[in-house]
Amino acid sequence: MSVQQEAGVDGEALEVWIDQDLCTGDGICAQYAPEVFELDIDGLAYVKGADDVLLQAPGATTPVPLPLLTDVVDSAKECPGECIHVRRVSDRAEVYGSDAE
Repeated sequence: MSVQQEAGVDGEALEVWIDQDLCTGDGICAQYAPEVFELDIDGLAYVKGADDVLLQAPGATTPVPLPLLTDVVDSAKECPGECIHVRRVSDRAEVYGSDAE
């Protein structure tokens, strides 16, 4: 079963955000999906917005590009801090992360 089928997203727009209060700074997310995540000088991971700009506001989200969905989901699953949250844009329901149903 594909990640898209497993999540039940079927082409629905997804976004990802990081809870920096839980981030352990291991950098696993940046290893899996460097196009989406990056460690900053403070040692914490952040999502990237347009033009690779780090989004440092608390709860900042960025769209999950479909070609990178598996990498982003793997990041959420492997994150030791359980701080990566992937949710549907339409209803903000978490589909991957510590609060996923």
